[in-house]
Amino acid sequence: MNKNLITPVLIESKIFVIRGKQVMIDRDLADLYGVETKAINQAVKRNIERFPEEFRFQLTKDEMNELVTNCDRFEILKHSSALPYVFTEQGVAMLSAVLHSETAIQVSIKIMNAFVQLRHYVSEHVLKTDDKAELVEIRRLLLLHIDHCDKKFSEQDKKINQIIQVLNNLLEEPKSENKIGFKTS
Repeated sequence: MNKNLITPVLIESKIFVIRGKQVMIDRDLADLYGVETKAINQAVKRNIERFPEEFRFQLTKDEMNELVTNCDRFEILKHSSALPYVFTEQGVAMLSAVLHSETAIQVSIKIMNAFVQLRHYVSEHVLKTDDKAELVEIRRLLLLHIDHCDKKFSEQDKKINQIIQVLNNLLEEPKSENKIGFKTS
């Protein structure tokens, strides 16, 4: 991928939370770095001492299935025999050191900035409260809102079904009308 086309939004769309950590999938990193996934994993294996479990870990089958279920672009993983690896922010930083390319360095800088932006966003916008009563009230309000939306959608579904029924009636072939004139037999 051209490093000029790599935007913070693109990078942020490739960051997932797995096991409570923000991570990037090896194939997404390979795409951003412009190399094959195999090249990243080989570089890591040659420098395995630089990648402890908190920098890089392999997904379980269940985690991979959840990822495939939630993201259509990972559909190809469904039939893969190898489980993908994911890299934490520290793992991405270490990758630029073992890949030894200018592109890897520049892309890693952009990725690190995206991780930092996400961390700032989460710290500013995530609810920070220990008040259980407040959390219960927020949950209650959310459930009421969801219930209201469900009722609204149900009403809309009824109206749409009525419109479809009317349209179907209009599309039915008209019944043969009595012909005007004399019968000749």
